[in-house]
Amino acid sequence: MSAVAVHNGAWVLIGDGRRALFFSNHGDAEILDLRVVETRVEDNPPTREQGSDAPGRAFSSVGAGRSSMGNVDWHELEEERFARAMADRINTAAESGEMKEIVIVAPPKTLGEIRKDLSPKALSKVAGELHKDLTKHPVPEIEKALALKPPA
Repeated sequence: MSAVAVHNGAWVLIGDGRRALFFSNHGDAEILDLRVVETRVEDNPPTREQGSDAPGRAFSSVGAGRSSMGNVDWHELEEERFARAMADRINTAAESGEMKEIVIVAPPKTLGEIRKDLSPKALSKVAGELHKDLTKHPVPEIEKALALKPPA
């Protein structure tokens, strides 16, 4: 399914806007043996449960004009903050030498949010990306999805 090689010692991030699973591959690119490095789970309820439903109002200092302000999507803001936290963790691991390379697996939007906050050094460690949400899959399914298939 994937054309990304997850080498021995490489990190794998399986993430979305609420969960981050960092693994280290103790196997090889064909037979992965993913072991947890770190997990993070954020409680991010829907926007309707996080803030006021009514948009704010702005009053003009001249005249009687008023205008409505847009609704704040608290859920989306929290997902962006969480993606920044994942990028920060990757940056720290890249700068310290804790991680030699990483494969990032996340839905396209989350992947884009992570990528924009990676340092140049962290970007140089990205061995591959996969646009999928595997956060709710068990580890054996993740390993199977990422394993390189030997040539037939």
